[in-house]
Amino acid sequence: MPLRVSSCRALACAVGLGALFAIGTVAGAQPSHAPLKILVESPVPGDTVKNDVHQAPIRGTAIAFGERPVDFDVMVVIDVSGSTKNASGVDVDRDGHVGVNPRLELVPPGTFPEGTLSTDPDDTILAAEIRAAEALLTTLAGSRRTRVGVISFSGEMNPDTGLRARYDQQDAWLEVPLTENFSVVRARLPDILRRGPHGGTNFAAGLRLAITELAGLSGAYSAPRPDAKKLVLFLTDGLPTFPAGLGSESDPGDVEAAITAARLARRAGIRVNTYALGPSALTNPVAATEVSRITGGTFLPVQNPGDIVAFLQGASFSDVDDVVLSNLTTKEVSYDVSLLPDGSFSGFVPVREGHNRVRVTALTSDGISASVEVDVDFETSGVDGRELSLELERIRNRNKELMLLIERDRIQRFRERQRKEIEFELEEPPPEAP
Repeated sequence: MPLRVSSCRALACAVGLGALFAIGTVAGAQPSHAPLKILVESPVPGDTVKNDVHQAPIRGTAIAFGERPVDFDVMVVIDVSGSTKNASGVDVDRDGHVGVNPRLELVPPGTFPEGTLSTDPDDTILAAEIRAAEALLTTLAGSRRTRVGVISFSGEMNPDTGLRARYDQQDAWLEVPLTENFSVVRARLPDILRRGPHGGTNFAAGLRLAITELAGLSGAYSAPRPDAKKLVLFLTDGLPTFPAGLGSESDPGDVEAAITAARLARRAGIRVNTYALGPSALTNPVAATEVSRITGGTFLPVQNPGDIVAFLQGASFSDVDDVVLSNLTTKEVSYDVSLLPDGSFSGFVPVREGHNRVRVTALTSDGISASVEVDVDFETSGVDGRELSLELERIRNRNKELMLLIERDRIQRFRERQRKEIEFELEEPPPEAP
């Protein structure tokens, strides 16, 4: 059982400042006030990149907050209410069968047991939420600056009245305190799925427990990190139905409780990104949208609940949306970059034999961009490039999936601008390496 607490982009790694050699700032801005910086970790000056695939790995961090790489404390808050037993519309368990809601399909009566909401119980909305959390952990692999915790929430109902089963009941549970050990988090997630969906939906309980843990309040199991940026990833498929009234209906009191919790989060310096899963996501549900607005977070409607897996893989904690690599020497632009939620990036840029001048450009969520240029010396050698090729293909496939799922017009314009800058830049030979 979970702890009962009172509710009052794989190659990228953390960047050590000692290893950094290039810092990029916004063009025209004073360095001390630059809102975006780019720190490049590798390749290190003086080193020669050697392989047989003519690709140079570039690794570093884009920073939208302050001067140094930022630590992040992230609490994933998962809705486990009864409605999450509905089909997600995706083959979550990858068994070749996509579970559907038989009530919405032409299925003969009696084909499935009464009350079945997904013909494959491993393809439910709850299963998609759990799979999304696992995907996030995979994306964060290697990050030394991020801690992750997990909370589940619902709301036990009296089967006769539809009201809360007890006035003092616990509607949110700490599954895993904030930790850098992602294997502990991953091991706990299947337990949530095994317990299954149940009860109503108490937004306020989930938010208040997240505030307790992230802010290190009395009763918290998570050690506080005052300098870390604090973020809640709030996953829900519905509207709040508790703590007021019936657990099957959303009352004004339920919405107000969620908004009050959001105000507390803002005072504690906590952002809440809400993910609304399912058809109701497109109705701009008041509670979900207000929680994100009040805390300065983002609201993302996910009409097909199963897509939350890919969306959480593409989540950004750092307000950095994209990184592009340009070889100024060969006039080639590369979008083959894996950008992690904490701003760490790892990518590949095509290079030619000898000296190459490479520009790294990043884009923030509010449209600010910055660049830094580095020298890359390349030598064709017999070094086997198969591992590089596999990683490059993995990055391309992941980025293609994200671009299909998310409306990214601004990123497309940003990338097009980088390509045009390379095409129309003055045709002067790049400076020779000293």
